[in-house]
Amino acid sequence: MDWVERAGDLLYDGETIREQVRVGNGGVVVTSHRLLAFTPDRDGPNFRQVDRPNVDGVDRQRAGNVDFLEQGVKALVVGAVLVAAGQMVSLDSLVAGVSLSGVGSAGAMGLGGMLGLLEGMLRLMAQLDDLMTLFGGLALAVAAVALGVYLWSRERLLVVSVAGGDDVELPAPDDDAVLERVRAAIRPDTPPSDTTQPSAPDDPLA
Repeated sequence: MDWVERAGDLLYDGETIREQVRVGNGGVVVTSHRLLAFTPDRDGPNFRQVDRPNVDGVDRQRAGNVDFLEQGVKALVVGAVLVAAGQMVSLDSLVAGVSLSGVGSAGAMGLGGMLGLLEGMLRLMAQLDDLMTLFGGLALAVAAVALGVYLWSRERLLVVSVAGGDDVELPAPDDDAVLERVRAAIRPDTPPSDTTQPSAPDDPLA
């Protein structure tokens, strides 16, 4: 059902239509009291209504999936920190001078297993800077993918800014005249459009 064309069925008593425009598969209808937005091709409800005093403005914007943007920024920060730390901190020279091979009585005292564990930890510390660089590079790769998906998901929208509520989003029209028509209809001093059908001329033979 094309509710944009049948917006008159939703009017209150005494309410009149000022402007009626098609946007994508839906549209916007500005009445003397409200702004009616029909968004069948968007997530959420197919219809929203906003009292005209609560409409702060109508503009064209670009928006994308903010979840990918947030994850991409987080991965970018983590990756940059890890790569910087891996390049600036060198643990090889710190661990190179440490040797446990000279402890000859370790086996007799039952400490051989503990010394083996310590040697393993020292080898891990020697490779820690390389590991930080590796995982930092992986985090940067994840950030690049997430930010790429965010840029790909960005689209042009016609956004109706609502005071104290969620904004209304519709696909942006290519014609700037559509945007100006909606803006002009929302202004308090805009006269209502004449939606009545013109009367037929008098029949001179009647």
